[in-house]
Amino acid sequence: MNEQNYQPTGTPPPNYLVFAILTTIFCCQILGIVSIVFAAQVNSRWNSGDIAGANDASKNAKLWAWLAFGSGILVAVVAAILAVLGVFAGIMSGADF
Repeated sequence: MNEQNYQPTGTPPPNYLVFAILTTIFCCQILGIVSIVFAAQVNSRWNSGDIAGANDASKNAKLWAWLAFGSGILVAVVAAILAVLGVFAGIMSGADF
């Protein structure tokens, strides 16, 4: 039985690997790792001829990277609000620094 290697034509979908790595480092490690896993699947699926799978992996990589980015921003905003509230609480209680 002859096996043909099917090479899809055109350009593969973006893999968002850089975005996934940056969100893993700077924002949220757990969600970023999920994004990296999907980003790593894009090119291998494309090269094996699974165009629909490559597109799905690309969409999932982008989704999880944005979720990691959003959660990182949310944590930073909450931390800033708590820091400001802590300073005001210290000022209102008359504590000396």
